[in-house]
Amino acid sequence: MKNFLDDNFLLQTKTAERLYHEYAKNMPIIDYHNHLPPDQILNDINFNNISHAWLAGDHYKWRAMRANGINEAYCTGNKTDEEKFQKWAETVPFTLRNPLYHWTHLELQRYFGIHDVLNGDSAKNIYTETTEKLKTKEYSVQGLLGKMNVEAVCTTDDPLDTLEHHIAYDNSGVNMYPAFRPDKFILIENEGFVAYIEKLGEIVNSPIKDLDGLQKALRSRADFFKKNGCRISDHGLEQIYSADFTQEGADKVLKKALDGQNISDEEALEFKSAILHALGVMYSELGWVQQFHLGALRNNNKRGLRELGPDTGWDSMGDWPQASAISRFLNKLDDTNQLAKTVLYNLNPSDNAVIATMIGNFNDGSVAGKVQFGSGWWFLDQKDAMEEQMNVLSNMGLISKFVGMLTDSRSFLSFPRHEYFRRILCNLFGNDIENGELPNDIPWTGKVIQDICYNNTKEYFGF
Repeated sequence: MKNFLDDNFLLQTKTAERLYHEYAKNMPIIDYHNHLPPDQILNDINFNNISHAWLAGDHYKWRAMRANGINEAYCTGNKTDEEKFQKWAETVPFTLRNPLYHWTHLELQRYFGIHDVLNGDSAKNIYTETTEKLKTKEYSVQGLLGKMNVEAVCTTDDPLDTLEHHIAYDNSGVNMYPAFRPDKFILIENEGFVAYIEKLGEIVNSPIKDLDGLQKALRSRADFFKKNGCRISDHGLEQIYSADFTQEGADKVLKKALDGQNISDEEALEFKSAILHALGVMYSELGWVQQFHLGALRNNNKRGLRELGPDTGWDSMGDWPQASAISRFLNKLDDTNQLAKTVLYNLNPSDNAVIATMIGNFNDGSVAGKVQFGSGWWFLDQKDAMEEQMNVLSNMGLISKFVGMLTDSRSFLSFPRHEYFRRILCNLFGNDIENGELPNDIPWTGKVIQDICYNNTKEYFGF
Protein backbone atom coordinates (compact mmCIF):
# COMPACT_ATOMS: atom_id res chain seq x y z
CA MET A 1 0.00 0.00 0.00
CA LYS A 2 1.33 3.43 -0.95
CA ASN A 3 1.27 6.35 1.43
CA PHE A 4 -1.14 9.19 0.67
CA LEU A 5 0.44 11.91 -1.48
CA ASP A 6 3.98 10.58 -1.24
CA ASP A 7 6.71 11.37 -3.79
CA ASN A 8 5.24 8.84 -6.19
CA PHE A 9 1.62 9.94 -5.92
CA LEU A 10 -0.35 8.86 -9.03
CA LEU A 11 2.74 7.10 -10.46
CA GLN A 12 1.92 3.42 -10.72
CA THR A 13 5.14 2.07 -12.23
CA LYS A 14 8.88 2.54 -11.88
CA THR A 15 8.99 3.90 -15.42
CA ALA A 16 6.33 6.49 -14.60
CA GLU A 17 8.33 7.49 -11.53
CA ARG A 18 11.44 7.97 -13.63
CA LEU A 19 9.64 9.95 -16.32
CA TYR A 20 8.14 12.30 -13.75
CA HIS A 21 11.13 12.84 -11.46
CA GLU A 22 13.80 13.01 -14.19
CA TYR A 23 11.91 14.81 -16.95
CA ALA A 24 8.64 16.47 -15.95
CA LYS A 25 8.97 17.62 -12.37
CA ASN A 26 11.35 20.54 -12.79
CA MET A 27 10.07 21.99 -16.03
CA PRO A 28 8.96 25.65 -15.72
CA ILE A 29 5.27 26.54 -15.93
CA ILE A 30 3.69 28.77 -18.56
CA ASP A 31 0.10 29.28 -17.41
CA TYR A 32 -1.43 30.64 -20.59
CA HIS A 33 -5.01 30.95 -19.33
CA ASN A 34 -6.11 32.01 -15.86
CA HIS A 35 -8.18 34.64 -14.09
CA LEU A 36 -5.55 36.00 -11.72
CA PRO A 37 -6.00 39.67 -10.76
CA PRO A 38 -3.17 41.63 -12.44
CA ASP A 39 -3.21 44.35 -9.77
CA GLN A 40 -2.30 41.78 -7.14
CA ILE A 41 0.68 40.63 -9.20
CA LEU A 42 1.82 44.21 -9.84
CA ASN A 43 1.55 45.15 -6.17
CA ASP A 44 2.95 41.80 -5.02
CA ILE A 45 0.38 41.63 -2.25
CA ASN A 46 0.33 39.39 0.78
CA PHE A 47 -2.90 37.68 1.72
CA ASN A 48 -4.28 38.33 5.19
CA ASN A 49 -4.81 34.65 5.88
CA ILE A 50 -5.38 31.28 4.20
CA SER A 51 -9.11 31.96 3.76
CA HIS A 52 -8.32 35.18 1.90
CA ALA A 53 -5.96 33.24 -0.40
CA TRP A 54 -7.95 30.03 -0.66
CA LEU A 55 -11.68 30.53 -0.22
CA ALA A 56 -12.46 33.98 -1.59
CA GLY A 57 -13.80 33.53 -5.11
CA ASP A 58 -13.35 29.74 -5.25
CA HIS A 59 -16.67 28.38 -6.44
CA TYR A 60 -15.28 24.81 -6.50
CA LYS A 61 -15.00 24.93 -2.70
CA TRP A 62 -18.32 26.75 -2.27
CA ARG A 63 -20.15 24.06 -4.24
CA ALA A 64 -18.62 21.35 -2.06
CA MET A 65 -19.50 23.22 1.13
CA ARG A 66 -23.10 23.75 0.00
CA ALA A 67 -23.37 20.06 -0.89
CA ASN A 68 -22.14 19.30 2.63
CA GLY A 69 -24.96 21.34 4.11
CA ILE A 70 -22.86 24.37 5.06
CA ASN A 71 -24.79 27.62 5.34
CA GLU A 72 -24.02 30.27 2.71
CA ALA A 73 -22.79 32.60 5.45
CA TYR A 74 -19.65 30.43 5.64
CA CYS A 75 -19.15 30.44 1.86
CA THR A 76 -19.78 33.96 0.58
CA GLY A 77 -21.40 35.51 3.63
CA ASN A 78 -20.35 37.54 6.64
CA LYS A 79 -18.73 34.93 8.86
CA THR A 80 -15.11 35.59 9.84
CA ASP A 81 -12.29 34.21 7.73
CA GLU A 82 -11.35 31.74 10.46
CA GLU A 83 -14.94 30.55 10.80
CA LYS A 84 -15.12 30.02 7.02
CA PHE A 85 -11.88 28.08 7.05
CA GLN A 86 -13.13 25.88 9.88
CA LYS A 87 -16.23 24.97 7.87
CA TRP A 88 -14.13 24.27 4.79
CA ALA A 89 -11.82 22.06 6.87
CA GLU A 90 -14.84 20.16 8.19
CA THR A 91 -15.99 19.66 4.59
CA VAL A 92 -12.66 18.37 3.27
CA PRO A 93 -13.00 14.80 4.68
CA PHE A 94 -16.25 14.49 2.74
CA THR A 95 -14.53 15.38 -0.55
CA LEU A 96 -12.84 11.97 -0.81
CA ARG A 97 -12.46 11.05 -4.50
CA ASN A 98 -13.23 14.60 -5.57
CA PRO A 99 -10.20 16.43 -7.05
CA LEU A 100 -10.58 19.03 -4.31
CA TYR A 101 -9.20 16.48 -1.86
CA HIS A 102 -6.04 16.06 -3.90
CA TRP A 103 -5.67 19.75 -4.73
CA THR A 104 -6.17 20.83 -1.13
CA HIS A 105 -3.43 18.59 0.22
CA LEU A 106 -1.06 19.19 -2.69
CA GLU A 107 -1.33 22.92 -2.02
CA LEU A 108 -0.72 22.50 1.70
CA GLN A 109 2.37 20.40 0.96
CA ARG A 110 3.89 22.33 -1.93
CA TYR A 111 3.43 25.86 -0.63
CA PHE A 112 3.53 25.40 3.14
CA GLY A 113 5.30 22.10 3.78
CA ILE A 114 2.25 20.86 5.71
CA HIS A 115 1.69 17.12 5.42
CA ASP A 116 -1.16 16.83 7.91
CA VAL A 117 -4.58 15.89 6.59
CA LEU A 118 -6.97 18.84 6.78
CA ASN A 119 -10.09 18.23 8.84
CA GLY A 120 -12.06 19.88 11.60
CA ASP A 121 -9.52 18.88 14.25
CA SER A 122 -6.42 20.08 12.39
CA ALA A 123 -8.02 23.27 11.09
CA LYS A 124 -6.97 25.67 13.82
CA ASN A 125 -3.26 24.77 13.74
CA ILE A 126 -3.18 24.79 9.92
CA TYR A 127 -4.99 28.12 9.80
CA THR A 128 -2.47 29.64 12.21
CA GLU A 129 0.63 28.22 10.50
CA THR A 130 -0.41 29.12 6.96
CA THR A 131 -1.59 32.59 7.96
CA GLU A 132 1.72 33.39 9.67
CA LYS A 133 3.63 32.32 6.57
CA LEU A 134 1.35 34.23 4.20
CA LYS A 135 2.28 37.47 5.95
CA THR A 136 5.97 37.12 5.02
CA LYS A 137 7.70 38.33 1.87
CA GLU A 138 8.42 34.77 0.81
CA TYR A 139 4.67 34.22 0.56
CA SER A 140 3.68 37.30 -1.42
CA VAL A 141 1.87 36.48 -4.66
CA GLN A 142 5.07 36.65 -6.66
CA GLY A 143 6.75 34.52 -4.02
CA LEU A 144 3.98 31.94 -4.36
CA LEU A 145 4.38 31.90 -8.14
CA GLY A 146 8.13 31.56 -7.76
CA LYS A 147 7.73 28.55 -5.48
CA MET A 148 5.96 26.75 -8.31
CA ASN A 149 8.58 27.69 -10.93
CA VAL A 150 6.06 29.78 -12.87
CA GLU A 151 7.71 31.55 -15.79
CA ALA A 152 4.71 33.35 -17.28
CA VAL A 153 0.99 33.91 -16.70
CA CYS A 154 -1.70 35.24 -19.03
CA THR A 155 -4.56 36.99 -17.31
CA THR A 156 -8.03 37.33 -18.88
CA ASP A 157 -8.97 40.91 -19.69
CA ASP A 158 -11.95 42.80 -21.08
CA PRO A 159 -11.29 44.97 -24.16
CA LEU A 160 -12.40 47.96 -22.06
CA ASP A 161 -9.55 47.36 -19.61
CA THR A 162 -6.90 50.07 -19.35
CA LEU A 163 -4.21 47.41 -18.80
CA GLU A 164 -2.69 49.87 -16.35
CA HIS A 165 -1.37 47.08 -14.15
CA HIS A 166 0.24 45.25 -17.07
CA ILE A 167 1.78 48.50 -18.30
CA ALA A 168 3.20 49.36 -14.87
CA TYR A 169 4.53 45.84 -14.30
CA ASP A 170 8.18 45.41 -15.28
CA ASN A 171 7.98 41.61 -15.79
CA SER A 172 10.70 41.05 -13.24
CA GLY A 173 10.54 37.46 -12.13
CA VAL A 174 7.26 36.08 -13.42
CA ASN A 175 6.17 37.48 -16.78
CA MET A 176 2.56 38.69 -16.98
CA TYR A 177 0.67 39.16 -20.25
CA PRO A 178 -2.92 40.19 -20.97
CA ALA A 179 -5.40 38.09 -22.96
CA PHE A 180 -8.25 39.59 -25.01
CA ARG A 181 -11.78 38.42 -23.93
CA PRO A 182 -14.42 40.26 -26.03
CA ASP A 183 -17.46 38.06 -25.35
CA LYS A 184 -19.54 40.96 -24.01
CA PHE A 185 -19.42 42.51 -27.48
CA ILE A 186 -20.61 39.29 -29.11
CA LEU A 187 -23.53 38.28 -26.89
CA ILE A 188 -25.97 40.83 -28.22
CA GLU A 189 -28.94 39.35 -26.34
CA ASN A 190 -27.34 39.90 -22.93
CA GLU A 191 -28.48 42.62 -20.59
CA GLY A 192 -25.95 45.45 -20.64
CA PHE A 193 -24.82 44.88 -24.23
CA VAL A 194 -25.70 48.41 -25.37
CA ALA A 195 -23.99 49.95 -22.34
CA TYR A 196 -20.80 48.06 -23.18
CA ILE A 197 -20.96 49.29 -26.77
CA GLU A 198 -21.38 52.85 -25.56
CA LYS A 199 -18.44 52.52 -23.17
CA LEU A 200 -16.27 51.11 -25.95
CA GLY A 201 -17.16 54.10 -28.13
CA GLU A 202 -16.11 56.45 -25.34
CA ILE A 203 -12.75 54.71 -24.94
CA VAL A 204 -11.93 54.87 -28.67
CA ASN A 205 -13.31 58.43 -28.92
CA SER A 206 -15.81 57.47 -31.60
CA PRO A 207 -19.47 56.65 -30.92
CA ILE A 208 -20.37 53.23 -32.31
CA LYS A 209 -23.39 53.39 -34.56
CA ASP A 210 -22.96 50.39 -36.85
CA LEU A 211 -21.12 47.10 -37.38
CA ASP A 212 -18.19 48.74 -39.17
CA GLY A 213 -17.71 51.08 -36.23
CA LEU A 214 -17.80 48.18 -33.76
CA GLN A 215 -15.24 46.21 -35.72
CA LYS A 216 -12.91 49.19 -35.97
CA ALA A 217 -13.26 49.88 -32.24
CA LEU A 218 -12.46 46.29 -31.33
CA ARG A 219 -9.45 46.38 -33.65
CA SER A 220 -8.27 49.55 -31.95
CA ARG A 221 -8.45 47.85 -28.58
CA ALA A 222 -6.75 44.73 -29.90
CA ASP A 223 -3.89 46.86 -31.27
CA PHE A 224 -3.59 48.45 -27.83
CA PHE A 225 -3.53 45.01 -26.21
CA LYS A 226 -0.88 43.78 -28.64
CA LYS A 227 1.26 46.83 -27.95
CA ASN A 228 1.18 45.82 -24.29
CA GLY A 229 2.19 42.21 -24.75
CA CYS A 230 -1.04 40.41 -25.68
CA ARG A 231 -0.74 37.45 -28.01
CA ILE A 232 -3.82 35.44 -27.04
CA SER A 233 -7.58 35.86 -27.26
CA ASP A 234 -10.13 33.80 -25.37
CA HIS A 235 -13.84 33.15 -25.66
CA GLY A 236 -16.19 31.43 -23.21
CA LEU A 237 -19.21 30.53 -25.34
CA GLU A 238 -21.96 27.95 -25.27
CA GLN A 239 -21.00 27.00 -28.83
CA ILE A 240 -19.29 28.52 -31.84
CA TYR A 241 -21.55 30.91 -33.78
CA SER A 242 -21.24 30.23 -37.49
CA ALA A 243 -24.59 30.73 -39.19
CA ASP A 244 -24.78 32.28 -42.64
CA PHE A 245 -24.59 36.05 -42.44
CA THR A 246 -24.12 39.16 -44.51
CA GLN A 247 -22.51 42.35 -43.33
CA GLU A 248 -25.66 44.23 -44.21
CA GLY A 249 -27.86 41.85 -42.26
CA ALA A 250 -25.65 41.84 -39.17
CA ASP A 251 -25.39 45.63 -39.35
CA LYS A 252 -29.21 45.94 -39.29
CA VAL A 253 -29.39 43.68 -36.24
CA LEU A 254 -26.81 45.74 -34.36
CA LYS A 255 -28.61 48.97 -35.20
CA LYS A 256 -31.87 47.51 -33.90
CA ALA A 257 -30.21 46.57 -30.61
CA LEU A 258 -28.59 49.98 -30.26
CA ASP A 259 -32.00 51.54 -30.87
CA GLY A 260 -33.49 49.52 -28.01
CA GLN A 261 -35.57 47.25 -30.23
CA ASN A 262 -36.09 43.55 -29.53
CA ILE A 263 -34.22 41.16 -31.77
CA SER A 264 -35.11 37.57 -32.55
CA ASP A 265 -32.92 34.54 -31.84
CA GLU A 266 -32.21 34.23 -35.56
CA GLU A 267 -31.14 37.86 -35.77
CA ALA A 268 -28.92 37.48 -32.71
CA LEU A 269 -27.25 34.42 -34.25
CA GLU A 270 -26.56 36.28 -37.49
CA PHE A 271 -24.89 39.13 -35.60
CA LYS A 272 -22.87 36.82 -33.36
CA SER A 273 -21.69 34.81 -36.35
CA ALA A 274 -20.61 37.94 -38.20
CA ILE A 275 -18.68 39.50 -35.33
CA LEU A 276 -17.03 36.22 -34.31
CA HIS A 277 -15.81 35.67 -37.87
CA ALA A 278 -14.50 39.23 -38.01
CA LEU A 279 -12.62 38.64 -34.77
CA GLY A 280 -11.16 35.43 -36.17
CA VAL A 281 -9.85 37.33 -39.18
CA MET A 282 -8.41 39.96 -36.85
CA TYR A 283 -6.62 37.37 -34.72
CA SER A 284 -4.99 35.95 -37.82
CA GLU A 285 -3.80 39.40 -38.90
CA LEU A 286 -2.39 40.05 -35.42
CA GLY A 287 -0.63 36.68 -35.27
CA TRP A 288 -2.51 35.71 -32.10
CA VAL A 289 -3.70 32.35 -30.80
CA GLN A 290 -7.49 32.17 -30.44
CA GLN A 291 -8.99 30.05 -27.67
CA PHE A 292 -12.57 28.81 -27.40
CA HIS A 293 -13.96 27.40 -24.15
CA LEU A 294 -17.19 25.76 -25.25
CA GLY A 295 -20.16 24.17 -23.56
CA ALA A 296 -20.82 25.80 -20.17
CA LEU A 297 -24.46 26.17 -19.15
CA ARG A 298 -24.14 29.17 -16.87
CA ASN A 299 -26.22 30.69 -14.09
CA ASN A 300 -28.65 27.79 -13.69
CA ASN A 301 -29.78 28.85 -10.22
CA LYS A 302 -31.52 32.16 -10.75
CA ARG A 303 -31.95 32.82 -7.04
CA GLY A 304 -28.25 32.21 -6.48
CA LEU A 305 -27.38 34.45 -9.41
CA ARG A 306 -29.69 37.18 -8.16
CA GLU A 307 -28.31 37.09 -4.62
CA LEU A 308 -24.59 36.47 -5.29
CA GLY A 309 -23.96 37.30 -8.95
CA PRO A 310 -22.19 35.29 -11.68
CA ASP A 311 -19.20 32.97 -11.12
CA THR A 312 -20.39 31.94 -7.68
CA GLY A 313 -20.99 28.25 -8.34
CA TRP A 314 -24.21 27.90 -10.34
CA ASP A 315 -22.79 26.66 -13.66
CA SER A 316 -22.74 23.17 -15.19
CA MET A 317 -22.09 21.29 -18.41
CA GLY A 318 -24.29 22.05 -21.38
CA ASP A 319 -25.19 19.68 -24.20
CA TRP A 320 -25.24 21.77 -27.35
CA PRO A 321 -24.25 20.19 -30.67
CA GLN A 322 -20.74 21.43 -31.47
CA ALA A 323 -19.35 19.69 -34.55
CA SER A 324 -21.12 21.41 -37.45
CA ALA A 325 -20.73 24.91 -36.04
CA ILE A 326 -17.02 24.46 -35.32
CA SER A 327 -16.49 23.02 -38.79
CA ARG A 328 -18.24 25.94 -40.51
CA PHE A 329 -16.39 28.53 -38.43
CA LEU A 330 -12.91 27.09 -38.94
CA ASN A 331 -13.54 26.31 -42.60
CA LYS A 332 -14.69 29.84 -43.44
CA LEU A 333 -11.47 31.25 -41.98
CA ASP A 334 -9.26 28.55 -43.48
CA ASP A 335 -10.79 29.00 -46.93
CA THR A 336 -9.32 32.49 -47.13
CA ASN A 337 -6.08 31.49 -45.36
CA GLN A 338 -7.09 33.53 -42.30
CA LEU A 339 -7.28 30.81 -39.68
CA ALA A 340 -5.17 31.70 -36.65
CA LYS A 341 -3.64 29.11 -34.35
CA THR A 342 -6.61 27.80 -32.40
CA VAL A 343 -7.20 25.96 -29.12
CA LEU A 344 -10.60 24.28 -28.60
CA TYR A 345 -11.75 23.24 -25.12
CA ASN A 346 -14.95 21.33 -24.46
CA LEU A 347 -16.80 21.02 -21.17
CA ASN A 348 -18.92 18.01 -22.07
CA PRO A 349 -16.82 14.82 -22.34
CA SER A 350 -19.21 13.46 -24.96
CA ASP A 351 -17.54 15.96 -27.32
CA ASN A 352 -13.99 14.67 -26.80
CA ALA A 353 -13.85 12.65 -30.00
CA VAL A 354 -15.62 15.43 -31.90
CA ILE A 355 -12.91 17.92 -30.95
CA ALA A 356 -10.03 15.47 -31.34
CA THR A 357 -11.06 14.62 -34.90
CA MET A 358 -12.04 18.18 -35.80
CA ILE A 359 -8.57 19.59 -35.15
CA GLY A 360 -7.08 17.24 -37.74
CA ASN A 361 -9.20 18.81 -40.47
CA PHE A 362 -7.40 22.14 -40.14
CA ASN A 363 -3.83 21.20 -39.29
CA ASP A 364 -2.35 22.19 -42.62
CA GLY A 365 1.34 21.59 -41.98
CA SER A 366 2.19 25.26 -41.61
CA VAL A 367 2.61 24.99 -37.84
CA ALA A 368 2.98 21.91 -35.67
CA GLY A 369 -0.30 21.44 -33.83
CA LYS A 370 -1.82 24.57 -35.36
CA VAL A 371 -5.29 23.60 -34.12
CA GLN A 372 -5.22 22.12 -30.62
CA PHE A 373 -7.56 20.03 -28.48
CA GLY A 374 -7.20 21.92 -25.21
CA SER A 375 -6.65 20.26 -21.85
CA GLY A 376 -9.45 19.08 -19.59
CA TRP A 377 -11.31 22.22 -18.54
CA TRP A 378 -13.35 23.18 -15.44
CA PHE A 379 -15.37 20.13 -14.45
CA LEU A 380 -12.96 18.04 -16.56
CA ASP A 381 -9.67 19.09 -14.94
CA GLN A 382 -9.67 15.98 -12.78
CA LYS A 383 -7.87 12.66 -13.06
CA ASP A 384 -10.39 10.59 -15.03
CA ALA A 385 -11.27 13.36 -17.46
CA MET A 386 -7.65 14.40 -18.05
CA GLU A 387 -6.74 10.79 -18.79
CA GLU A 388 -9.67 10.52 -21.19
CA GLN A 389 -8.78 13.78 -22.96
CA MET A 390 -5.17 12.65 -23.42
CA ASN A 391 -6.17 9.16 -24.52
CA VAL A 392 -8.61 10.49 -27.11
CA LEU A 393 -6.03 12.98 -28.38
CA SER A 394 -3.42 10.21 -28.55
CA ASN A 395 -5.75 7.94 -30.51
CA MET A 396 -6.94 10.55 -32.99
CA GLY A 397 -4.10 13.08 -33.17
CA LEU A 398 -0.57 13.74 -31.91
CA ILE A 399 -0.33 14.10 -28.16
CA SER A 400 3.36 14.82 -28.70
CA LYS A 401 2.36 18.26 -30.07
CA PHE A 402 -0.09 19.02 -27.25
CA VAL A 403 0.37 22.38 -25.46
CA GLY A 404 -0.46 20.91 -22.08
CA MET A 405 -2.04 22.23 -18.92
CA LEU A 406 -3.30 25.55 -17.54
CA THR A 407 -4.96 26.48 -14.26
CA ASP A 408 -7.98 28.53 -15.46
CA SER A 409 -8.02 29.67 -11.84
CA ARG A 410 -8.48 32.80 -9.76
CA SER A 411 -6.20 31.43 -7.03
CA PHE A 412 -2.46 31.91 -6.63
CA LEU A 413 -2.42 28.59 -4.78
CA SER A 414 -3.75 26.57 -7.72
CA PHE A 415 -0.48 25.89 -9.55
CA PRO A 416 0.03 22.35 -8.21
CA ARG A 417 -2.62 21.48 -10.80
CA HIS A 418 0.27 21.50 -13.27
CA GLU A 419 2.02 18.89 -11.14
CA TYR A 420 -1.20 16.89 -10.99
CA PHE A 421 -1.40 16.94 -14.78
CA ARG A 422 2.26 16.03 -15.20
CA ARG A 423 2.00 13.05 -12.89
CA ILE A 424 -1.04 11.77 -14.77
CA LEU A 425 0.74 12.31 -18.09
CA CYS A 426 3.87 10.43 -16.96
CA ASN A 427 1.76 7.61 -15.56
CA LEU A 428 0.03 7.11 -18.92
CA PHE A 429 3.34 6.85 -20.79
CA GLY A 430 4.96 4.80 -18.04
CA ASN A 431 2.17 2.22 -18.06
CA ASP A 432 2.37 1.89 -21.85
CA ILE A 433 6.12 1.31 -21.70
CA GLU A 434 5.86 -1.30 -18.97
CA ASN A 435 3.01 -3.01 -20.82
CA GLY A 436 5.17 -3.27 -23.93
CA GLU A 437 2.87 -0.92 -25.85
CA LEU A 438 5.68 1.61 -26.31
CA PRO A 439 9.43 1.01 -26.65
CA ASN A 440 11.57 1.41 -23.54
CA ASP A 441 13.18 4.57 -24.92
CA ILE A 442 13.22 6.79 -21.84
CA PRO A 443 15.22 9.69 -23.34
CA TRP A 444 12.83 10.10 -26.29
CA THR A 445 9.68 9.63 -24.23
CA GLY A 446 11.10 12.01 -21.62
CA LYS A 447 11.66 14.62 -24.31
CA VAL A 448 8.06 14.27 -25.52
CA ILE A 449 6.85 14.73 -21.95
CA GLN A 450 9.00 17.84 -21.50
CA ASP A 451 7.60 19.20 -24.75
CA ILE A 452 4.02 18.70 -23.55
CA CYS A 453 4.78 20.21 -20.14
CA TYR A 454 6.63 23.29 -21.40
CA ASN A 455 8.45 23.38 -24.74
CA ASN A 456 5.40 23.10 -27.00
CA THR A 457 3.65 25.85 -25.06
CA LYS A 458 6.61 28.20 -25.25
CA GLU A 459 6.97 27.73 -29.00
CA TYR A 460 3.24 27.74 -29.82
CA PHE A 461 2.41 30.97 -27.98
CA GLY A 462 5.75 32.63 -28.65
CA PHE A 463 6.74 33.33 -25.05
